[in-house]
This record gives sequence, C-alpha cells and structure tokens, in this order.
Amino acid sequence: MTEERVDTCDLLCLDLPHAEQIRATLPPLRQVEPAAAAARALSDPTRLTIATALYSGGELCVCDMAWVVGQAQNLVSHHLRQLKIADLVSSRRHGRLVMYALTDRGHGLVRAVLGDELTSATTGPENSNDIADVSRG
Repeated sequence: MTEERVDTCDLLCLDLPHAEQIRATLPPLRQVEPAAAAARALSDPTRLTIATALYSGGELCVCDMAWVVGQAQNLVSHHLRQLKIADLVSSRRHGRLVMYALTDRGHGLVRAVLGDELTSATTGPENSNDIADVSRG
C-alpha cells in the first residue's frame, strides 16, 4: 500500500496573477527577521513561562520571578536577558533590584502564542486580577 502525498501538488501549475499579488504584499526580510527572533525567544518553555508570569503579574524583580517559575535565579536572569534582547521585556533599576516587565510587543506576542490558555491561566481563582488591570505595570 502506498501512502498518498498530500503536501505537494501532482501538477505543476501557477496562478501567476494571484501569486504575484500575494508576493507584492509580503514584508521585506529586514522586517520579518526581528519578528522571527521574537518568536524564537518565546519558543523556549522557560522563557514562555517567564513571559506569562510577567503578563499576569506585571512588573517583577528577578528574585520574585525565580520563585514564581520555580527556577534558579541565575537561569531566570539569563532567560530575561534573552527576552530583553528580543525586545519582549524591559528592565529598570529600583534601588538594588532590577525590575522586569513585558513590553507592548511582549504582551501582544504572549497573547498570540497562548490565546485562550492565557486567559484561563491569568483569571483562575488564585488570580482575581482582571487582565486589563495587569497591563498597567
């Protein structure tokens, strides 16, 4: 029994006007690369967990973040740096603490990646904050 290939066309054809119209609307590579880097930054489960915690918790310091996600502080610090490089988090010094928060881009990407899962995670019984209140950070 041979398996039918459904991922390629059996006939080489091209709807050139339609294809050209789509191709003309694609953003240039220099605009796509930063978006791909941001998506890669959230491809790591630890970074996605950190970003989700920032989404629901607002601004957090590294030591609080380490406790929240259950990871070592140096590991969390490393992942926060990666998220900052991808412009998904921002940081500020508050005395001896470094505080981290999601950027607008970070909020949008976390929401896009997690969708409905994010809503249930941030509005569970243990977290009575409304998502709109969290973004005021």
